[in-house]
Amino acid sequence: MKVLKFTALVGVIITLLSCGGGTSKQSANAEGFAVLEKEIKSKFGDEAYFTDLSIAYNKSIGNIIGVTVTEDPESLKMGQWNLSQDNWTQNSEISLEVPEGTKAVDFMFQLNEKITLSKLGELVESSCKQLKEEKNIENPILSMAQIKFPKNGDITKTEYIVIIIPENGGTNFIFSYELNGDFIGLNY
Repeated sequence: MKVLKFTALVGVIITLLSCGGGTSKQSANAEGFAVLEKEIKSKFGDEAYFTDLSIAYNKSIGNIIGVTVTEDPESLKMGQWNLSQDNWTQNSEISLEVPEGTKAVDFMFQLNEKITLSKLGELVESSCKQLKEEKNIENPILSMAQIKFPKNGDITKTEYIVIIIPENGGTNFIFSYELNGDFIGLNY
């Protein structure tokens, strides 16, 4: 019986270790960012509204997610939260003001079929590939990826921004993409 319990315990530990180590260690690709999206939805719900969402990568810490989020847009209250080393912390609370005749929800986005972190992860992958091919950068890594939602609330003007750096630092390569993933431009 002891051998059976020990074998089961070893199996559980191996399974946990093979799962990638939580959100902070997820890869900067479509699959890894889908896991990050799941974590965000687990914390704030599927119907949460955002005005800001970014994913930064730090070599020693891993992924750091920053969001400005609310579950009730009409309350005009939002929280700024960070997820670092698999722990959520709230940095501040924000009160919004919206122009007369508009609703707060008009200036926010949701993670759904139009805006997804898996699409952002795909764009990180393609940005790294482009740098390898065009600039001969061997090991480009993610510095930051974000959803840039326009201040006027026009969802069609939403952009995915991807900042990639060489492994040993140096130039920031800033890629911009349309909501559907079409390439807008590269600045560095």
